[in-house]
Amino acid sequence: MSTVQPKKNLGQHFLKDEGIARRIADTLSGVGYTSVLEIGPGMGVLTKFLLEKNFEDFRVIEIDNESVQYLIEHFPGLEPLKGDFLTMDLESAFPSGLAIIGNFPYNISSQIMFRILENRHIIKEVSGMLQKEVAERICASPGSKVYGILSVLLQAFYKTEYLFSVSPGVFNPPPKVKSGVIRLTRNEIQNLDCDEALFVRVVKAAFNQRRKTLRNSIRSAFRLTNENYSEFWQRPEQLNVKQFIDLTNWIDENLDRSE
Repeated sequence: MSTVQPKKNLGQHFLKDEGIARRIADTLSGVGYTSVLEIGPGMGVLTKFLLEKNFEDFRVIEIDNESVQYLIEHFPGLEPLKGDFLTMDLESAFPSGLAIIGNFPYNISSQIMFRILENRHIIKEVSGMLQKEVAERICASPGSKVYGILSVLLQAFYKTEYLFSVSPGVFNPPPKVKSGVIRLTRNEIQNLDCDEALFVRVVKAAFNQRRKTLRNSIRSAFRLTNENYSEFWQRPEQLNVKQFIDLTNWIDENLDRSE
């Protein structure tokens, strides 16, 4: 067990169990990349095991000044990046691609995932711990009651795996919820076979009214010249990625663009 006591929380629950930290570090495959970025290392309980793996290029980004100072003092040779992952220019920092890992702050975990999607052309793999509810949602299959926006958008470009659950007692302070560790592995799809901006709009529109059939949710979000889509009777959680691509193409062809 680590005896480190973080001075600030910043919405993050710091991992103190070194056994769990080692398991998380071991989830990185090391395949297809030589650079690794750890988000929010805090006092370095996960960092220690990542350093042992001797990645060619290993960096950490931390927003808290006291944590940055702690890392500098306790990990000689490590030069923490002081800043916010959500505003970091990843393409300039990692032009040849990277993997991301971390005990992700619960209050911005969805924002982190959307940022990963924006940089999917260089992010080859993601491993990390999130609130269990979010982790399960990301990895959910069509038909599941937790399948939603993040499920579809991430699964369009990544293979998603729910690896294991983590109890609240291994954190300081203990969260009120359980946690889950997931891994995302980039698939071979570079571009979707549809207008990708419209695809995002369609997925969000469908799940923003998930209790309604697609006919009702799509009709309220888009002006259409035709409402005879073959799968309009279904609810959004019943559609897989390919079906959402097909729906996007149909909407694109049947949008009322008249003013």
